[in-house]
Amino acid sequence: FEYLIFRSNEEVRMMNRSAGDQKLFAVIVNVLRRKHYSLKTERSYLSWIKRFIGYHHMRHPRDMSKHEIESFLTHLAVDRKVASSTQNQAFNAILFLYRDVLEIDLMQDLNAVRAKKQTRIPVVLSHKEAMKVINSLTGVHQTMAKLLYGCGLRLMECLRLRVKDIDFETNCITIFDGKGKKDRVVMLPETIKPFMREQIDLVRSIHEYDLGRGCGEVHIPFALERKYPGSSKKLGWQYVFPSGDVSRDPITGKTMRHHVSPTTLQRAVKKAVAVAGIHKHVGCHTFRHSFATRLLENGYDIRTVQELLGHKDISTTMVYTHVMNKGPLAVKSPLDI
Repeated sequence: FEYLIFRSNEEVRMMNRSAGDQKLFAVIVNVLRRKHYSLKTERSYLSWIKRFIGYHHMRHPRDMSKHEIESFLTHLAVDRKVASSTQNQAFNAILFLYRDVLEIDLMQDLNAVRAKKQTRIPVVLSHKEAMKVINSLTGVHQTMAKLLYGCGLRLMECLRLRVKDIDFETNCITIFDGKGKKDRVVMLPETIKPFMREQIDLVRSIHEYDLGRGCGEVHIPFALERKYPGSSKKLGWQYVFPSGDVSRDPITGKTMRHHVSPTTLQRAVKKAVAVAGIHKHVGCHTFRHSFATRLLENGYDIRTVQELLGHKDISTTMVYTHVMNKGPLAVKSPLDI
């Protein structure tokens, strides 16, 4: 199972042809990739399906029913005490298994004990605190943190930026295939433009070096490589923040240069928070929370903020009204009157 996750498309097809009876996990991988799920989701779903089967002593999912699904989800909530988001992720993986792979509908009226969903108010940095953390970073990590705070990007949206997505003439950045498979456009701050030009010049140098040694390819989503032959070797498709070396793509099996690992920025931000003397629970996503709060404090319409953040539901954006200097936190305490 663990090895299967890292098989390329060709290896999965060969395994399917060699086996008279297709193996369950090979079928799951095929369906996931046919529906264009991300590699991260693929790994997560396979892991949860493995746990579900293991919990029921390796019984085949076709031999199980709603009762076994309810039992597993209840086990996660009661025995493992997982967060509601974790239980929902497990539920979505099992739902995908039965609905999309086995084509069995067992999800009607499930009576599993559900993990209690907690209502959390996002941690927000003041502008002074945010800039203190950013100024404690250096090099490419500082540039990425400025994008998170200055544009409201999610971590992976920042890392997956391509050279072609940056438009210096119209001062905008296009986010393709963001959360929920949505595209959107955000502003490109004037103060970051020089740093972005330097970064793209660095990408150009790295790309030319890779081409010179017979590499230079980058992962192209879906079937765009067939639609635009040779695009995987063009500068415009290269990641703005490339990794330090080439590696084997787990989907295609080709040697390519991927984007930098999210762990590198997460660790750098953690160190910068300590250096800046900030004692709040701060991570990369905190910059996005702070971006939204600053815009609302500066009087921008909540619908505009919703569009910039890429939220499907405005209620998700409304949470930032609880942490801005207006609304409930602007009310004076009787002790201060």
